[in-house]
Amino acid sequence: MSLLRVENLVKTYGDKILFNRISFTVEKKERIGVVGVNGTGKSSLLKAIAGRDAAEKGDLIHAKEFRVEYVPQDPELDTEKSVLETVFDGTAPIMEAMRKYEKALLRMEQHNDEAAGKAFESAQAAMDKQGAWEASAQAKTILTKLGIYEFETPVSKLSGGQKRRVSLARALIQPADLLLLDEPTNHLDNDAVEWLEEFLKQYSGALMLITHDRYFLNRVTSRMFELSGGNLYEYIGNYERFLELRAERQRVEADQESKRQNILRRELAWLRRGAKARTTKQKARIQRAEDLQEQEGPAAEQELDFAIGSTRLGKSVIELEDCTTERGGNVLTKDFSFLITRGMRLGIIGPNGTGKTTLLDTIAGKRSPDKGTVSHGETVKIGYYTQEQEDMNPNLRMIDYIKETAEAVRTVDGTLITAEQMLERFLFSRAQQWTYISRLSGGEKKRLYLLRVLMSEPNVLILDEPTNDLDTETLSVLEDYLDQFPGVVITVSHDRYFLDRAISQLLIVKRGETPDTFYGSYSEWLEARKTNEKPVKMETKPAPAPKKKKKLSYKDQQEWNTIEDEISSLEEKLEQLDAQIEEAGADFDKVREKYEEKEKTERELEAKMLRWEELSEQVEEINH
Repeated sequence: MSLLRVENLVKTYGDKILFNRISFTVEKKERIGVVGVNGTGKSSLLKAIAGRDAAEKGDLIHAKEFRVEYVPQDPELDTEKSVLETVFDGTAPIMEAMRKYEKALLRMEQHNDEAAGKAFESAQAAMDKQGAWEASAQAKTILTKLGIYEFETPVSKLSGGQKRRVSLARALIQPADLLLLDEPTNHLDNDAVEWLEEFLKQYSGALMLITHDRYFLNRVTSRMFELSGGNLYEYIGNYERFLELRAERQRVEADQESKRQNILRRELAWLRRGAKARTTKQKARIQRAEDLQEQEGPAAEQELDFAIGSTRLGKSVIELEDCTTERGGNVLTKDFSFLITRGMRLGIIGPNGTGKTTLLDTIAGKRSPDKGTVSHGETVKIGYYTQEQEDMNPNLRMIDYIKETAEAVRTVDGTLITAEQMLERFLFSRAQQWTYISRLSGGEKKRLYLLRVLMSEPNVLILDEPTNDLDTETLSVLEDYLDQFPGVVITVSHDRYFLDRAISQLLIVKRGETPDTFYGSYSEWLEARKTNEKPVKMETKPAPAPKKKKKLSYKDQQEWNTIEDEISSLEEKLEQLDAQIEEAGADFDKVREKYEEKEKTERELEAKMLRWEELSEQVEEINH
């Protein structure tokens, strides 16, 4: 029996048909990718399955005990709860056991009496009963892998991207028959995307996901759904196989349409000869011709045409000299000098929170560096596609929004193209162009915003996470456009495929440091990093033997002679345990064991540090 059976699903949005009686099944442990141009209903399909937005018609058939976990693009979380409470939302007994254990542990450290010991034993028993040891280790491992390190932070203090990652972590630890993910790689850095890719390969339930990350689709999925014109097309295989099978389907449809047109042409030609017989056969022929005329052929595959010209760019482009950027008093990039030259294709990568967008803003001149200078050449004209996207007036029609930038633009060969024509090339029909922005999907707004940036005819194109919320077809043509674009391209992106296609040089941003430079694609950098990576051992310097003082007891003197080495050893042990937790990956038993050992080591280190402070005060008094 199928895990889920969907029959004759119908969903409309205004006068637009998203699902025209679509049907499909989901089997146990399947990995399904959902693709389609923005606005075709991908997110609506996941919402319908998750029960968040009911379809007008259709049935969802599944077992009575059927659990779905759904991660939307914009999750709604309880801002009063902490990160860890949010992750365990719906599993209150585990959270209660963890809180009880933390209180008992604190009491043991403060009092260590018989009552505290009994409370601690009770708390340990509760942790065992609820399976909270493994759950806690698993949750903290997943959060750490996704770039969330402060587990007790209130959700209200998190950024939008951090909230998405907490929502994703919550879904990943909950047992579910079907996991629905809408753009899970958005707001994840490259390392986190690679970890999520491996995690989902081992996920025990079925998976259905929407993502623009083509490497991710190719490596995770084994079946593809394509939404187009209200219809759903199914393909067995990953994204690469989908491209082959879709091309074959489109070829067959084109052949069938050609055949239909030929038959219709012959039928109409025969009828136009003016045969006078009003026989039943003649009436049938007329009916057949009318039926052929009423049939709709396959929708023409439109292509986005980005062959827009750009203003001339002189020899001097952008130069950064000894630039330091800060946020909230914390240094992001330090003493950075860099020359951006004509024709450069520059990608900027690094973990979340390291200041990639701040660096882009600095390069674009939207903010001044906290130290140093940024100079722009006289001919530089920047087009900046930002993550947040400029405020779009929801009461404007699409055509008016575009005309605010330009009524027309010239292509690279000098041809003049009107705003209406450009919108058509961006898959917005003439009828759609009069649609209010408020009625567009998130992806359609992004596509419209990208068109507006390009219609300003920049010669320096700055793109901050352009792959977020754009469909794979739009991205493919954007990459083709960048191949032909005569100006400079600077982009921040975590999309590995996009980086491989669009850039030839990387800046690797590290918080508080000067960015490193790498000449080559993202895949080449990744291979070089793996080749050069070696385990780093913590260097510890032997503490100089302190001078013996008569007023320090023999026992204290012996302790003082060794305590700094012991502290160094404990710090080194913590480094090793962090590495072992990292290596353990999804082996939650091992993660729990190492995490408990780490907590014990941290307590030992804290006690040693307190003792070191006591002894150092005594030594200082003796020396004076």
